[in-house]
Amino acid sequence: MASANCWRCLVRPSQRLMLPASFLTPAAPTASAAAFTTSATQLAVKSAQKNPEAGMSRHIRSGKRLILGKKRRRQGDKGKPPASGERKAFRKRILLSNDNALAVPGLSELTAENIVDSSSVGQVLGLPPALVDQLRASEAFKATQTWGLFRSPHMLIRQETVDLAKQITDAIGKKETLRLVITGDRASGKSILGLQALATGFLNNWVVINIPEAQELTTAATEYSPIHNSEQFSQPVYIVKLFQAIYKANHAVLSQQKVELDHIHLPISVNRGMTLAALANATKEPEFAWPVFQAFWKELLLPGRPPILFALDGLSHIMRVSDYRSPAFELIHSHDLSLVRLFADALGGKTQFANGAAILGVCTKGNCPLLPSMEKALEQAKAAQVGEPIPPRDPFYTKYDERVFDALKGVKVFNIRGVSKPEARSLMEYWAASGILRMRVDEKNVSEKWTLAGSGILGEMERVALFDVRTTV
Repeated sequence: MASANCWRCLVRPSQRLMLPASFLTPAAPTASAAAFTTSATQLAVKSAQKNPEAGMSRHIRSGKRLILGKKRRRQGDKGKPPASGERKAFRKRILLSNDNALAVPGLSELTAENIVDSSSVGQVLGLPPALVDQLRASEAFKATQTWGLFRSPHMLIRQETVDLAKQITDAIGKKETLRLVITGDRASGKSILGLQALATGFLNNWVVINIPEAQELTTAATEYSPIHNSEQFSQPVYIVKLFQAIYKANHAVLSQQKVELDHIHLPISVNRGMTLAALANATKEPEFAWPVFQAFWKELLLPGRPPILFALDGLSHIMRVSDYRSPAFELIHSHDLSLVRLFADALGGKTQFANGAAILGVCTKGNCPLLPSMEKALEQAKAAQVGEPIPPRDPFYTKYDERVFDALKGVKVFNIRGVSKPEARSLMEYWAASGILRMRVDEKNVSEKWTLAGSGILGEMERVALFDVRTTV
């Protein structure tokens, strides 16, 4: 039978044999090797023993081996850990001088007379060293303020500064009580204005009590305990701290006042003839702090005592329900805290001051909670102050807090905005004289910075003019 394939196809696997010898390239002579041998393997083993790196890839370093399945032990930090409270102290530190800044000669110091003088408006005045110590002790300076950029603390006397100082001194001169709330835009200088009010009290030898951060009283950041036979709660550790600040800031005034009442119920020995400074410094144990503070407050309210300036920064934080819990695990209202209730009664007019007083509440906009009750109460107080019709409450909102309305009833609202152009020019000239602002202070640059700062908002002016400096310090 004939095959279906041709003979040439059958010969295709061995076509090399069918080609002429002239078409074949000569092959290199090779040594004959057996079909099965171990020579190459033994040779490779010997070469690997002589040169261990010969069989490794070029990108693998010698002496490095990849170990899988084992966790390397991390080396611990050999540095000393920060002590308790060291981070907070570093975060809240206040720098009031800078030796690298230039000293500005020819500036006057702040006194009790020029702070109420209208001719001082637009001037930059220095703070006396004794006043700086008192303000530092009362924690009036803020870490967010730019005191550390200049050689010594100075402040700009604004028109609002003179107006506020006049209101305080006039009210206390008539032995009346000024109840005032400072409001304004964010970074408009509300805390600085509160500091200037405290400086007015220190310069006039009044008893100054300052609560620098109201949120520390309501955010469950300090210890608290229920008061026996009362619905209120005390914060003994904070009161001891406040006592120490009052003692340091008002030592010269309190050392001249004697105890006149009998305080038999106190757990410590308090005798007549003892100075109020000694009474303020007598409390070392937190559990005795609130009874002693009540006795100290009663002594200050007696006739013949110095006037009182009671200030609180962050008013909105005490006009809400706090983060504390009662033994029944119910939220505690801020006005049920004893120290907050003391300030709220003074601001609301329930406390009578025989020697005159100024109760100041400074609002904050940086971390202010939304409080419709406080906004409506301030709106009504402002309308009553200028003689306009009092706006009614929203009938569709049913969560108004009556305690807030009682605390803000009849207060005066002091609203501040940006500085004027002459005041901005004076401030920029002080910056340039200190070596911080390196530009010509003329009408063009002053108008430019004043406009970019939202019509003279102090915080925005610092951001526009001193932003590069603040980021590198």
